[in-house]
Amino acid sequence: MSKIKTHYKEPLGYYNLAHFIKDHLDDNTIIVCIGTDRCIGDCLGPLVGTYLKEKFFPLPVYGTISEPIHALNLEARLAEIKLAHPNCKIIGIDACLGPFSSIGEIQVRNYPINPGKGVGKILPPVGDISIIGIVDSSDDDEPFTTRNIRLNLIVQLSKVITHSLMHAYYLSFQRKEVSAIEEAK
Repeated sequence: MSKIKTHYKEPLGYYNLAHFIKDHLDDNTIIVCIGTDRCIGDCLGPLVGTYLKEKFFPLPVYGTISEPIHALNLEARLAEIKLAHPNCKIIGIDACLGPFSSIGEIQVRNYPINPGKGVGKILPPVGDISIIGIVDSSDDDEPFTTRNIRLNLIVQLSKVITHSLMHAYYLSFQRKEVSAIEEAK
């Protein structure tokens, strides 16, 4: 298992994430953004999905502010997605709890997300690779829904993740064009 991580304030953090992501993108890749807009700390995924759709991201994106994928509909939505996109590669995106020192960190990992794990829920794993944003500390026992998470943190994390995916797609597309040119020679 491998992963790359950066803090959302790192000036070229999106670029480092994009270089990891690009190797996992192809025409058979879809994005599944997990979370709900009913909890600030859990709206990271739906914000990313909304931003990607607003930017006309060329790959299928599921999970937005207006149509979230969350604990109550996750299994049904995953079944629909797999039916619509058999044999697809999934990039799962979700908010996560972690050590206090890691708040604001974005990680891209070559293994799935386990949604709800930080709050004691057992849900199916999502993704062939995953992108998580650490939004708060798991160091105390306070319930996730009553935490004092700033919306600005979630918005900034979402923007960096969106920028990373857009750039990764560009890099992936550029790599395909170079390969096609080399084959034509």
